[in-house]
Amino acid sequence: MKNLIIVESPAKARTITNFLDKEYKVIASKGHIRDLPKTTFGIEIDEKTGDLIPKYAIPRDANATVKELKKLAKEAQTVFIATDEDREGEAIGYHIAKAIGKDPQTLPRIVFHEITKNAIIHALQTPRKVNMDSVDAQQTRRLLDRIVGYKLSPLLASKIQKGLSAGRVQSSTLKLVVDREREIKTFQPEEYWTIDAKFQKEIDASIYEYNGLKIEKLTIKNKTDANEIVSAARNESFYVLAIEKTKRNTKTPPPFMTSTLQQTASTQLGFSPKKTMMVAQKLYEGVKTDKGVMGVITYMRTDSLNLAKEAVSDARKHIQAVYGDAYLPEKDKNYVTKSKGAQEAHEAIRPTMVEFDPQTAANFLAPDELKLYRLIYNRFLACQMTEAQLESQSILFKGDTCIFKASGKKLLFDGFYKVAGYTEKDKLLPELKQGEKVALDEIKTEQHFTEPPARYNEASLIKKLESLGIGRPSTYAPTVTILQTRKYIEIEQKRIHPTEIAFTVTEMLENHFPEIVDSHFTADMEEVLDEIAEGKKDWQSILKAFYTPFLHKIEEGKKQIKSLKVAVPTGEMCPLCHSELLLRKGRYGEFIACSNFPKCKYTKNIDGTEPEQPETTDVICDKCGAPMIIKDSKKGKFLACSAYPKCKNAKPLTPPKELKIPCPECGAKLQEREGRRGKFFGCTNYPQCKFIANFEPVDKHCPECGYLMGIKMLRGKEVYECFKCKHKEEVN
Repeated sequence: MKNLIIVESPAKARTITNFLDKEYKVIASKGHIRDLPKTTFGIEIDEKTGDLIPKYAIPRDANATVKELKKLAKEAQTVFIATDEDREGEAIGYHIAKAIGKDPQTLPRIVFHEITKNAIIHALQTPRKVNMDSVDAQQTRRLLDRIVGYKLSPLLASKIQKGLSAGRVQSSTLKLVVDREREIKTFQPEEYWTIDAKFQKEIDASIYEYNGLKIEKLTIKNKTDANEIVSAARNESFYVLAIEKTKRNTKTPPPFMTSTLQQTASTQLGFSPKKTMMVAQKLYEGVKTDKGVMGVITYMRTDSLNLAKEAVSDARKHIQAVYGDAYLPEKDKNYVTKSKGAQEAHEAIRPTMVEFDPQTAANFLAPDELKLYRLIYNRFLACQMTEAQLESQSILFKGDTCIFKASGKKLLFDGFYKVAGYTEKDKLLPELKQGEKVALDEIKTEQHFTEPPARYNEASLIKKLESLGIGRPSTYAPTVTILQTRKYIEIEQKRIHPTEIAFTVTEMLENHFPEIVDSHFTADMEEVLDEIAEGKKDWQSILKAFYTPFLHKIEEGKKQIKSLKVAVPTGEMCPLCHSELLLRKGRYGEFIACSNFPKCKYTKNIDGTEPEQPETTDVICDKCGAPMIIKDSKKGKFLACSAYPKCKNAKPLTPPKELKIPCPECGAKLQEREGRRGKFFGCTNYPQCKFIANFEPVDKHCPECGYLMGIKMLRGKEVYECFKCKHKEEVN
């Protein structure tokens, strides 16, 4: 081995290895191998300069990786840093160099936006140095988040309840959710009425004008106003006042960047932002294709809409060959991002090979991978196609005091809709002549009330964060996840609801730390980080300007902020241990509990009734011997040990279904089980045997390798597939 290439991900390492000869060894750092310690603050103040000095440490679980990297680096002639080309990747590369005892500025740094052979070879031929401005920008973000998290979170815990956390992006995002809920709670609905008519030839129309005044949405405020217009219309004769047909072009959509991919995958595929990024990561790092294992999309954390000239040229050739000249515009199409503070120097998200179309990809990709890849592929082609052409139609029907308007439209040319899809139906109006008399066949009124603003879903929240400049592409999905993890939000029917504790935390931060929840402050800080990355500002000056005033506020808060803990004495005594009972607030509202918790676990409902007791069973826990009880979860009822939390044993309420087919690895029985991601089949000899299948095994062996096969649905057909070599056969 002459050369060592260090990347972050094992999957990425395996893909790149396929492209290079034996002179190169590719190894993964498995993410960050040096970071601020979890158990201490990890930042020291230089007594002379006042600089904030991060005290990085190697996590225990990274020790073996660092040891291997050091050994391989000593044996290598050249060590290449090949982490992602963003601030996080630049910082990971910097820390890798430091961990293996090298000067980051002496190691060649290679970057690529797609994991293909040509991209890797070109990167090796054009190395650069680690960009220390980008590293400093990442360090500034990391230290700011550590300062806020490690200094403000304990204050929240002491004043409200244990387990709470705060953060620059996290807390300003939470305020958006809480503010929307406040709007909904204070919203006062207003009444309004609509009037629709049906003219001869089944023409649907709506009131457009009355007594010379245009009818706006809330003009007709009550039934009296509506009845007045209806009475007038019924006594009038109508004729065609005007006919208008307008042709318009529908612009092609831009290619995807991180935020728009997450939003579209949420609305069209039902993917959470976290799932979207996990699937996209696989497509980027390398999957099986008809040309071997390689990355099939470009880097997926980007706010750029740039496209490589070669990629655009390939797309245009494909469009012309497959769809014809009518779908190919005269010139290439270029797009400019409107994202506030866009700074990631990447391309938009696009397929790396235009010839690897969704039809071909269906033979290689997993179902979720194929869904997301098809979305990305079709959007890329659509952005380089001709615009769609539609014709808008309108007819005005005039009486003495009333004018009604009928609207229609039809698609003249589908253009980019050819690949993007067009689901709307043409609504054609009949051919009429100006001045022609028409009969009013039917008229009806309908009462409505204005509705409050909708709660955010994950897609609309990300869109809001992007528009305000809060966070960056890499932070959108983790921000939503951490709010869920901290129990600040709950997602019900895809809508985000703040919990009770979210209001308490947000109110305290608004009153005492307004900058932490202020979207403008958070967005402005992102711009400052951009300036550090561009070498325009000194990172230590920014940290010092924030740290001292913030620390002063924390100390003031410890003294001045009153406790917001909801634990009010009731004056009653616990019937079990005679300690005082307290009124507490939990996830599901207020309840009464013993002040001697956790030694005494007595609770009762706020109305004095005893809480519903879990159902007992005759089943004995096989770990501690205590009886097991029936509990409820989101997925239904299950058996749990009554000695919880000392014993955390749990089992399904009904025994798992056993298959007659033996495990292909050890011969033990196979069982049908339910996991976080749904049904799967596993060996009863787990953990000694770790055979797992996500589709049902059958009594059939592969004609290619002799291994066990299973049955699954593939493109609407049942097929047998080998669990080892993936050989497929149609079910007869």
